Amino acid sequence: MDTAAALPLGQMGIETKEFTDEELMGRIREGDRDAFSMLVMRHTKKYYGLAYRMLSSREEAEDIVQESFITLWTNPAGWDGGRQTKFTTWFYRVVANACIDARRKHAPLPMDDGFDPPDEGRGAEEAVELKRNRESIDSCIGELPESQQTALALCFYEGVSNREAAEIMGVSVKALESLLMRAKASLRGKLRGDKGREDKGNGQR
Repeated sequence: MDTAAALPLGQMGIETKEFTDEELMGRIREGDRDAFSMLVMRHTKKYYGLAYRMLSSREEAEDIVQESFITLWTNPAGWDGGRQTKFTTWFYRVVANACIDARRKHAPLPMDDGFDPPDEGRGAEEAVELKRNRESIDSCIGELPESQQTALALCFYEGVSNREAAEIMGVSVKALESLLMRAKASLRGKLRGDKGREDKGNGQR
Protein backbone atom coordinates (compact mmCIF):
# COMPACT_ATOMS: atom_id res chain seq x y z
CA MET A 1 0.00 0.00 0.00
CA ASP A 2 1.73 3.16 -1.22
CA THR A 3 0.26 5.70 1.15
CA ALA A 4 3.09 8.15 0.60
CA ALA A 5 2.18 8.59 -3.07
CA ALA A 6 -0.78 10.89 -2.36
CA LEU A 7 -0.28 12.19 1.17
CA PRO A 8 1.47 15.48 2.04
CA LEU A 9 4.38 13.83 3.82
CA GLY A 10 7.51 15.57 5.07
CA GLN A 11 11.02 14.22 5.55
CA MET A 12 10.08 12.80 8.97
CA GLY A 13 12.87 14.19 11.11
CA ILE A 14 14.30 11.73 13.59
CA GLU A 15 13.15 13.80 16.55
CA THR A 16 9.45 13.26 15.80
CA LYS A 17 9.78 9.63 16.87
CA GLU A 18 9.98 10.75 20.49
CA PHE A 19 6.51 12.36 20.48
CA THR A 20 3.23 10.77 21.51
CA ASP A 21 0.35 10.73 19.03
CA GLU A 22 -1.29 13.60 20.87
CA GLU A 23 1.90 15.67 20.77
CA LEU A 24 2.23 14.96 17.05
CA MET A 25 -1.33 16.19 16.55
CA GLY A 26 -0.39 19.45 18.25
CA ARG A 27 2.45 19.88 15.76
CA ILE A 28 0.22 18.92 12.84
CA ARG A 29 -2.12 21.75 13.80
CA GLU A 30 0.86 24.05 13.23
CA GLY A 31 1.42 22.59 9.74
CA ASP A 32 4.31 20.25 10.63
CA ARG A 33 4.58 17.74 7.77
CA ASP A 34 7.22 15.69 9.60
CA ALA A 35 4.79 15.12 12.45
CA PHE A 36 2.08 14.12 9.99
CA SER A 37 4.48 11.71 8.28
CA MET A 38 5.31 10.07 11.58
CA LEU A 39 1.64 9.63 12.46
CA VAL A 40 0.86 8.12 9.04
CA MET A 41 3.78 5.68 9.16
CA ARG A 42 3.03 4.74 12.75
CA HIS A 43 -0.63 3.86 12.26
CA THR A 44 -1.44 3.16 8.59
CA LYS A 45 -1.18 -0.63 8.92
CA LYS A 46 -3.50 -0.69 11.95
CA TYR A 47 -6.27 1.32 10.31
CA TYR A 48 -5.89 -0.47 6.99
CA GLY A 49 -6.53 -3.74 8.84
CA LEU A 50 -9.80 -2.37 10.23
CA ALA A 51 -10.91 -0.93 6.88
CA TYR A 52 -10.11 -4.16 5.04
CA ARG A 53 -12.02 -6.22 7.58
CA MET A 54 -15.06 -3.97 7.24
CA LEU A 55 -15.00 -3.54 3.44
CA SER A 56 -13.44 -6.81 2.20
CA SER A 57 -11.59 -4.90 -0.52
CA ARG A 58 -7.93 -3.92 -0.57
CA GLU A 59 -8.45 -0.98 -2.92
CA GLU A 60 -11.36 0.48 -0.96
CA ALA A 61 -9.56 -0.02 2.34
CA GLU A 62 -6.50 1.83 1.02
CA ASP A 63 -8.70 4.66 -0.29
CA ILE A 64 -10.59 5.01 2.99
CA VAL A 65 -7.42 5.17 5.10
CA GLN A 66 -5.73 7.59 2.70
CA GLU A 67 -8.77 9.87 2.55
CA SER A 68 -9.09 9.79 6.34
CA PHE A 69 -5.48 10.88 6.78
CA ILE A 70 -5.88 13.61 4.15
CA THR A 71 -8.92 14.89 6.04
CA LEU A 72 -6.85 14.83 9.23
CA TRP A 73 -4.15 16.95 7.57
CA THR A 74 -6.59 19.48 6.11
CA ASN A 75 -8.72 19.69 9.26
CA PRO A 76 -6.63 18.69 12.29
CA ALA A 77 -9.00 20.61 14.55
CA GLY A 78 -11.44 17.72 14.07
CA TRP A 79 -9.64 15.99 16.91
CA ASP A 80 -10.39 17.72 20.20
CA GLY A 81 -7.49 17.00 22.51
CA GLY A 82 -9.21 18.91 25.27
CA ARG A 83 -11.74 16.12 25.68
CA GLN A 84 -8.95 13.74 26.75
CA THR A 85 -9.77 11.32 23.91
CA LYS A 86 -6.78 9.33 22.68
CA PHE A 87 -5.89 10.01 19.06
CA THR A 88 -6.06 6.31 18.18
CA THR A 89 -9.56 5.97 19.64
CA TRP A 90 -10.79 9.03 17.76
CA PHE A 91 -9.22 7.98 14.46
CA TYR A 92 -10.62 4.45 14.75
CA ARG A 93 -14.03 6.14 14.89
CA VAL A 94 -13.21 8.26 11.83
CA VAL A 95 -12.13 5.25 9.77
CA ALA A 96 -14.97 3.01 10.99
CA ASN A 97 -17.58 5.65 10.13
CA ALA A 98 -16.04 6.17 6.70
CA CYS A 99 -16.20 2.41 6.10
CA ILE A 100 -19.85 2.28 7.16
CA ASP A 101 -20.68 5.14 4.77
CA ALA A 102 -18.83 3.40 1.94
CA ARG A 103 -20.58 0.10 2.63
CA ARG A 104 -24.00 1.73 2.47
CA LYS A 105 -23.28 3.01 -1.04
CA HIS A 106 -23.00 -0.42 -2.58
CA ALA A 107 -23.26 -4.13 -1.90
CA PRO A 108 -20.25 -5.70 -0.08
CA LEU A 109 -17.50 -7.06 -2.30
CA PRO A 110 -16.05 -10.56 -1.97
CA MET A 111 -12.82 -10.93 -0.01
CA ASP A 112 -9.74 -10.45 -2.16
CA ASP A 113 -7.89 -13.65 -2.91
CA GLY A 114 -4.41 -13.84 -1.48
CA PHE A 115 -4.88 -11.47 1.47
CA ASP A 116 -3.73 -14.15 3.89
CA PRO A 117 -0.06 -15.10 3.38
CA PRO A 118 0.32 -18.63 1.99
CA ASP A 119 1.44 -21.34 4.35
CA GLU A 120 3.73 -23.69 2.48
CA GLY A 121 3.36 -26.28 5.22
CA ARG A 122 -0.29 -26.86 4.39
CA GLY A 123 -1.37 -29.47 1.90
CA ALA A 124 -3.47 -28.38 -1.06
CA GLU A 125 -6.59 -30.06 0.31
CA GLU A 126 -6.22 -28.43 3.73
CA ALA A 127 -5.60 -25.03 2.14
CA VAL A 128 -8.80 -25.33 0.10
CA GLU A 129 -10.77 -26.31 3.21
CA LEU A 130 -9.35 -23.40 5.21
CA LYS A 131 -10.17 -20.97 2.40
CA ARG A 132 -13.71 -22.34 2.23
CA ASN A 133 -14.14 -21.95 5.99
CA ARG A 134 -12.81 -18.41 5.91
CA GLU A 135 -15.14 -17.46 3.08
CA SER A 136 -18.08 -19.00 4.93
CA ILE A 137 -17.29 -17.01 8.09
CA ASP A 138 -16.76 -13.79 6.13
CA SER A 139 -20.06 -14.32 4.32
CA CYS A 140 -21.91 -14.84 7.61
CA ILE A 141 -20.28 -11.76 9.17
CA GLY A 142 -21.37 -9.74 6.13
CA GLU A 143 -25.00 -10.63 6.91
CA LEU A 144 -24.83 -9.22 10.45
CA PRO A 145 -26.11 -5.72 11.31
CA GLU A 146 -23.49 -3.00 10.80
CA SER A 147 -23.09 -2.35 14.53
CA GLN A 148 -22.32 -6.02 15.20
CA GLN A 149 -19.85 -6.17 12.30
CA THR A 150 -18.04 -3.10 13.61
CA ALA A 151 -17.90 -4.51 17.15
CA LEU A 152 -16.43 -7.78 15.87
CA ALA A 153 -13.90 -6.00 13.66
CA LEU A 154 -12.66 -3.85 16.54
CA CYS A 155 -12.61 -6.41 19.37
CA PHE A 156 -11.70 -9.66 17.65
CA TYR A 157 -9.69 -8.65 14.60
CA GLU A 158 -8.05 -5.42 15.75
CA GLY A 159 -7.60 -6.43 19.40
CA VAL A 160 -9.15 -3.24 20.78
CA SER A 161 -10.36 -3.48 24.38
CA ASN A 162 -14.10 -3.51 25.04
CA ARG A 163 -13.87 -0.14 26.79
CA GLU A 164 -12.07 1.53 23.90
CA ALA A 165 -14.31 -0.14 21.28
CA ALA A 166 -17.35 1.17 23.16
CA GLU A 167 -15.88 4.68 23.11
CA ILE A 168 -15.10 4.38 19.39
CA MET A 169 -18.67 3.31 18.63
CA GLY A 170 -20.23 5.81 21.00
CA VAL A 171 -22.01 3.19 23.13
CA SER A 172 -21.68 1.89 26.68
CA VAL A 173 -19.45 -1.08 27.47
CA LYS A 174 -22.58 -3.06 28.38
CA ALA A 175 -24.15 -2.26 25.01
CA LEU A 176 -20.96 -3.28 23.21
CA GLU A 177 -20.82 -6.59 25.07
CA SER A 178 -24.44 -7.18 24.10
CA LEU A 179 -23.57 -6.53 20.43
CA LEU A 180 -20.72 -9.04 20.64
CA MET A 181 -22.89 -11.66 22.30
CA ARG A 182 -25.62 -11.29 19.67
CA ALA A 183 -23.06 -11.35 16.87
CA LYS A 184 -21.44 -14.55 18.16
CA ALA A 185 -24.83 -16.21 18.67
CA SER A 186 -25.91 -15.26 15.15
CA LEU A 187 -22.65 -16.53 13.67
CA ARG A 188 -22.94 -19.85 15.47
CA GLY A 189 -26.46 -20.30 14.14
CA LYS A 190 -25.55 -19.32 10.59
CA LEU A 191 -22.47 -21.54 10.52
CA ARG A 192 -24.41 -24.52 11.90
CA GLY A 193 -27.03 -23.96 9.22
CA ASP A 194 -24.42 -23.81 6.47
CA LYS A 195 -22.71 -26.95 7.77
CA GLY A 196 -26.03 -28.80 7.98
CA ARG A 197 -26.93 -27.87 4.39
CA GLU A 198 -23.45 -28.91 3.21
CA ASP A 199 -23.67 -32.29 4.97
CA LYS A 200 -27.14 -32.89 3.58
CA GLY A 201 -25.94 -32.05 0.08
CA ASN A 202 -23.01 -34.43 0.39
CA GLY A 203 -25.32 -37.21 1.56
CA GLN A 204 -27.51 -36.84 -1.52
CA ARG A 205 -24.64 -37.29 -3.97
